[in-house]
Amino acid sequence: MGKITGFMEFKRQDEEYLPPQERVKNYQEFVLHLSDPEAKVQAARCMDCGIPFCNTGCPVNNIIPDWNDLVYHGNYRAALDNLHSTNNFPEFTGRICPAPSESACTLGINNDPVGIKSIEHKIIDTGWEHGWVVPQPPASLSGKKVAIVGSGPAGLAAAQQLARVGHAVTVFEKSDRVGGLLRYGIPDFKMEKFHIDRRVKQMEAEGVVFKTSTLIGKDFPASVNNWAKETIFPEDLNKEFDAVIIAGGAEQPRDLPVPGRELKGVHFAMDFLPLQNKVNAGDKVKDQLKATGKHVVVIGGGDTGSDCVGTSNRHGAASVAQFELMPQPPEEENKPLVWPYWPTKLRTSSSHEEGCERDWAVATKRFEGKNGKVDKLIACKVEWKDGKMSEVPNSEFEMKADLVLLAMGFVSPVQQVLDAFGVDKDNRGNARASTDGEGSYATSVPKVFAAGDVRRGQSLVVWAIREGRQCARAVDEFLMGSSNLPR
Repeated sequence: MGKITGFMEFKRQDEEYLPPQERVKNYQEFVLHLSDPEAKVQAARCMDCGIPFCNTGCPVNNIIPDWNDLVYHGNYRAALDNLHSTNNFPEFTGRICPAPSESACTLGINNDPVGIKSIEHKIIDTGWEHGWVVPQPPASLSGKKVAIVGSGPAGLAAAQQLARVGHAVTVFEKSDRVGGLLRYGIPDFKMEKFHIDRRVKQMEAEGVVFKTSTLIGKDFPASVNNWAKETIFPEDLNKEFDAVIIAGGAEQPRDLPVPGRELKGVHFAMDFLPLQNKVNAGDKVKDQLKATGKHVVVIGGGDTGSDCVGTSNRHGAASVAQFELMPQPPEEENKPLVWPYWPTKLRTSSSHEEGCERDWAVATKRFEGKNGKVDKLIACKVEWKDGKMSEVPNSEFEMKADLVLLAMGFVSPVQQVLDAFGVDKDNRGNARASTDGEGSYATSVPKVFAAGDVRRGQSLVVWAIREGRQCARAVDEFLMGSSNLPR
């Protein structure tokens, strides 16, 4: 390693944020990446541990010790090449990945882990600043055509990999812009959308064709079809292309069927978040759902709920509260018990720091309102024992709520897409496709593959990138008999 004793000499330094009172005034990113000297010191903390668990803790298997050593020596160009060898879009993961690699860091057993995410962020931003991220068109064309349904991280990763080995790739996206949930599910203050746009330009130069506002399938409800201008049936896609990858997201939200659910003002998170992203992109949105001056209650304690909190604060909500059904996790994990796996512990996001009342072990019993509009929420405290939940006696309470946002996760992909293709599904409604052995990522329908959330269920962006890359190799093998793409 660059400095063998660095892990004993230097403390972890996290990236700094702009102050909450400043950053809530806009929707711009507010994370300040490390300076060159700071990054060198943080890279020096990577120890010569012998078995780098961080590599396997990272879903795309980033070669983390190697690029830490390169950063320590100031060789950012080589560090970028190393990073890109396993991850097509490190500017996405360097911003919004929860960094499971850091949980697997050997130094983290008895110390603060290496700041892997902040160093990744530094490497890729340096690469873009110096113009090192350039198109890599194929040396020759294969004559094969591949269609990809969905332009989220799985679809984009698969498209780039397949285009670089010479296949003609067309990506179909139902929304009006490329990016899937990266575009319309992640708030701009976490990741501004020019990061997607410049990758799209790079991929177009590599030969990828993007067709937006285009649905693949049939019998869609209005909530899915509202942005699309064209619908293509799977059978027509199968006739034109040599292989098809279904790479859509898990977009069916988990509902809360309690009395009063039908009241106005009770919405899914994805009725709320995409509209602000469209406004930020310059679109005029009629009757935008906003939290301005309202008492907002977010139900669901995950990342989507946190994004609702941050967006509500930027709207100027009167108050923001967030409820989670599960008990409050411990502030510190039991490292000897859980390392090197992802630990359960209390996580406070930047959005929470901007202002939010949080509570755990809370179940919503009903919504109440006047004139068809919600104005309060009735909830209770619950306790968990042997995996079963029960209401705590005499714990019922009410909270003022002008806007309730349901952010309890996603249960499955849009079923109309899978039904239209006729692929087998698992018991959670995902496309059934194995990731092992011959025919990996292949569905039950000939020449149709599936990758990302549509196959594995709701997951992280970094897992979607991994699946897109691996699926691209499987498709390349299917088309050509063998593949040089990385597994």
